[in-house]
Amino acid sequence: MAPCGPGCFSFLVPWAATLLLALGAERALALPEICMLCPGSVRDLSEVTLYCKQTPELMLHSRCCLDQEGTIVGLDLQNCSLKDPGPDFPQAHTAIIIDLQANPLKDDLANTFRGFTQLQTLILPQDVSCPGGINAWNTVTFYIKNQTCQGQRNLCNSTGDQEMCPENGSCVPDGPGLLKCVCADGFHGYKCMRQGSFSLLMFFGILGSTTLSISILLWGTQRRKAKTS
Repeated sequence: MAPCGPGCFSFLVPWAATLLLALGAERALALPEICMLCPGSVRDLSEVTLYCKQTPELMLHSRCCLDQEGTIVGLDLQNCSLKDPGPDFPQAHTAIIIDLQANPLKDDLANTFRGFTQLQTLILPQDVSCPGGINAWNTVTFYIKNQTCQGQRNLCNSTGDQEMCPENGSCVPDGPGLLKCVCADGFHGYKCMRQGSFSLLMFFGILGSTTLSISILLWGTQRRKAKTS
């Protein structure tokens, strides 16, 4: 094979640069699937568009408003003929504003928004209740064709809700009207009653020894059957 001279490298440099630009463009276009759930882009006068254009660092792509790191902060799926938001909807758990109006959605959306702790504005069809009920939001406003759930409330601050967690655990929000208990540092297990870090070495040691014992027992049983036959 002939050696590569200076002219060869002058050819390779622009080719490599073109390849890197193409790969960069491909990564830039790799949107979350939820942003392309239905065709078209965000409408000019939608609430998501207005919110996105308030901050220069945010940008609109397909049905999403993204920050510079590609995190979803706004999602507009209005008029997409959706009966439910679909399996990719959790990709938008970082969203601050979501528009789902003009869709034939089912009424019960409580668990759909599990993990959506940043959500502050949710626009829904008029016949669909705000997830978590009116107590999960600061303001619920009804219009002719839609309703707006505004200001997600932290129900952990409500009277009596802190008692749902054990002594060594604390209540944290888990979406509109949803709560969960998290064990304090140094505690784990049932009702956060076990103190100290969870020993992975001990767990896998017990699991490994148990598996080995069962394997040896089965091997011995098979050998006895083979000798008998």
